[in-house]
Amino acid sequence: MRIKTKDPSKQRKLLYNAPYHLRAKIMSVHLSKELRESYGVRSIPIRTGDTIRIMRGDFKDYEGRVTRVDRKKYRVYVDGVTREKADGTTVPVPIHYSNVEIIKLNLDDEWRRRILERRSSVKEASAKAEESSGG
Repeated sequence: MRIKTKDPSKQRKLLYNAPYHLRAKIMSVHLSKELRESYGVRSIPIRTGDTIRIMRGDFKDYEGRVTRVDRKKYRVYVDGVTREKADGTTVPVPIHYSNVEIIKLNLDDEWRRRILERRSSVKEASAKAEESSGG
């Protein structure tokens, strides 16, 4: 996605009108410090099965597995994050993707492993190039 404008209303419009295949990429979530060091990647699109830590809001510091990713509303649902309604039923609470960080990746998918390897190798190559030119 190439965005050439900084106008906040246009930024919001791009978010609201983004197609679903781009919404997945928009919903990239920061990795924890440990994962960031081991993979050499800062953020990655969130998926069902990832274990996350909620960083903001009523459920701050709660850790759990992602049960559902709602691309339409830009929200994630976490195992155990529920609220009781007035009639006694419990409903899952949607959490905005920007308020969470991934602490354990779901690497069942071969594609996702390849993405991580590719992105970390690109970072390593650029770091080596900087060392050789700067040194």
